[in-house]
Amino acid sequence: MSILRFSAIRARQSERHQVLSFAARASDVLRFASIDRVARDAQGVLTGFQRPQVAGHIREIRDYLETEDAILPNPLVIAFTRNLTIEDMDENGRCTIAIDVEGGPPGLVVDGQQRLSALMQVERDFEVFVSAVACEDEAELRRQFVLINSTKPLPKSLIYELLPQVEGLPHRLAERSFAAELTAALNYDPWSPFRGLIHQHTNPVGIIRDTAIQRVIMNSVNDGAMRTLLRRADGRDACLVLIADYYQAVRNVFATDWKGHNPKTSRLVHGAGIMALGYVMEVLFDLDDARTRDDFELGLECLRGKTAWTSGEWAFADGDRRNWRAVQNVNRDVVLLAQYLIDIVRADIRARRAEKAEPTPMLQTMEG
Repeated sequence: MSILRFSAIRARQSERHQVLSFAARASDVLRFASIDRVARDAQGVLTGFQRPQVAGHIREIRDYLETEDAILPNPLVIAFTRNLTIEDMDENGRCTIAIDVEGGPPGLVVDGQQRLSALMQVERDFEVFVSAVACEDEAELRRQFVLINSTKPLPKSLIYELLPQVEGLPHRLAERSFAAELTAALNYDPWSPFRGLIHQHTNPVGIIRDTAIQRVIMNSVNDGAMRTLLRRADGRDACLVLIADYYQAVRNVFATDWKGHNPKTSRLVHGAGIMALGYVMEVLFDLDDARTRDDFELGLECLRGKTAWTSGEWAFADGDRRNWRAVQNVNRDVVLLAQYLIDIVRADIRARRAEKAEPTPMLQTMEG
């Protein structure tokens, strides 16, 4: 049978969407719904949206469901963009829904993937509640997934990685969307100094936290270089080139502290170092008119021999000396490290300006 029918009831919630609730056996749920796991292809294009399976969690649910008196009151949330028809609805919202499964499962799990994975391993055909959401297209489905799950304890990095594909977001999420888009580009574009190094759900082997890169971008967009660049017609691309060139300069200047290291062996690729250096980028852009990789390398040269990315001590202000490992990814340490680096860079900029302003010996002779 290619058409599955269920008695359902509609909830009066949104004028744009149909929200229905019904009961279905697990075997039928598996016929009309699938789990679309998040991944990226070779070009870095994002597909799917569900996080990877959590084996321990699934096992716990399965073991519970195999007990004689097990219940599962929380519904699975399934979104449909096609092949769901509402039939015979009365004034109280009672109706029959028809789901065409001839071409495969038309529904996608928005919430409850671990429960459904566990149900697949249980011998008895457990009956569960289903909340069905009829979405007009794939974009709306993704939007509903993000909004439904953003207040739940899902990994924030997964939510952030999905944001660039979602429209109509609340301000707090829309602000992060641009940062997440640039972060993904930095992780997959072949010319990026971060290629393959950023830890995301689609790149779990990455060593640099995506949230650290996103924080650099968000700070810059809110009150920094990227805020200026975004006024241009090519603002998005200009921002991407800027951050890529800057961190390539960082990588070149501190090559031995970057190559082959991870956050445990080098504070340069640690969240604290990445974010602190983001503030240095702003100073060089604003005070030194740095725009290219060469400009940034020149501005960072003054930090050679004055950092403790992989060994030694940081000599912060007021006699505060810390072992290199003592700098942690907390706001007070990021600010402390950033201020230390910025003070050195500012002093170097002043010195270089003063040197340029001094008259040459020939000019002094002529004036004499």
